[in-house]
Amino acid sequence: MSSTWGNKIKISIFGESHGKAIGVVLDGLPAGEPIDFDAVALQMARRAPGRDRSSTPRREADLPTVLSGMLNGKTTGAPLCAIIENTSTKSGDYGNLDIVPRPGHSDYPAFVRYEGYNDVRGGGHFSGRLTAPLVFAGAVCRQILERRGILIGAHVASISTVQDDAFDPVQIPEELIRRLSSVYFPVLRAGAEAEMRQVIEQARLALDSVGGVVECAVIGLPAGIGGPLFGGIEPMLASMLFGIPACKGVEFGAGFGAAQLHGSENNDPYEITEYGEIHTKTNHAGGILGGISTGMPVVFRAAFKPTSSIGREQDSVNLQTGKNTKLNVHGRHDPCIVPRAVPVVEAAAAIALLDMVL
Repeated sequence: MSSTWGNKIKISIFGESHGKAIGVVLDGLPAGEPIDFDAVALQMARRAPGRDRSSTPRREADLPTVLSGMLNGKTTGAPLCAIIENTSTKSGDYGNLDIVPRPGHSDYPAFVRYEGYNDVRGGGHFSGRLTAPLVFAGAVCRQILERRGILIGAHVASISTVQDDAFDPVQIPEELIRRLSSVYFPVLRAGAEAEMRQVIEQARLALDSVGGVVECAVIGLPAGIGGPLFGGIEPMLASMLFGIPACKGVEFGAGFGAAQLHGSENNDPYEITEYGEIHTKTNHAGGILGGISTGMPVVFRAAFKPTSSIGREQDSVNLQTGKNTKLNVHGRHDPCIVPRAVPVVEAAAAIALLDMVL
């Protein structure tokens, strides 16, 4: 299994959901960058399980222990390595999954790919638990970006059919980005959170789950970052975002909606502002043209499927007998992962953008 990404910034994530610990190695960070670990802890807490009934009952402190790459609160330039202990595992809940794979999970294809040697407990290395070290790495990278004037924030754009307001893609205030990136279950529209929580609770009581969409914005990214083809902002961000378990779709700017427009509607006209800056009047491009930043806010959305582990009885197969069978999934699972996915999306964006900015 290979879980390594990056060019100038290289990230490698290791561990399994029910192993002793999970962790990350972050290589290529500039030396001398001060890291505020209170700010890191805030991001870790936003993703941590067991917050309320909208997430899994599994409770983990998710306190990272830095093993290398930091001295006196600053990066040394050496690889930054941190581990996060798994302290609340119930591996017995997963005892039959090496024989009866869960629908919607990696159990069966991973069984084939790794000849049955993969760890299925809690999803093993395929688990959303591995997003904890990703958030740690992103929390470090976002502080380095922020000192360069680049801020990242996201909100829950939708849960099932309940919609939040969308970002104004042209004008996104700094104070809004800071608010969104510091709270659990961030939304723009008053009342949206309560409506979304109701849908999540209905799914939980029905032993089911729901999915949704996270909308993320980056402000302060200067024009000229990125490149054509495979080194552009879209492919770099998308490759990170699709590494998040349960992410099934990514779109930038108008996204799929642009396919319904004429060129005269989709093109973003340029203008000179009163400060002599070049802006666009609209931002259907999502702040990216030719894979390169335009100086406008970078806006994108990531869609997340409903949690695969649900309490309802499901159809599966017995890999030993070759017979059809029924499966009741045990364990502790989120009725909706989307609120916890928000800081993960922000973290993925921070890592990918720092790789390009450096």
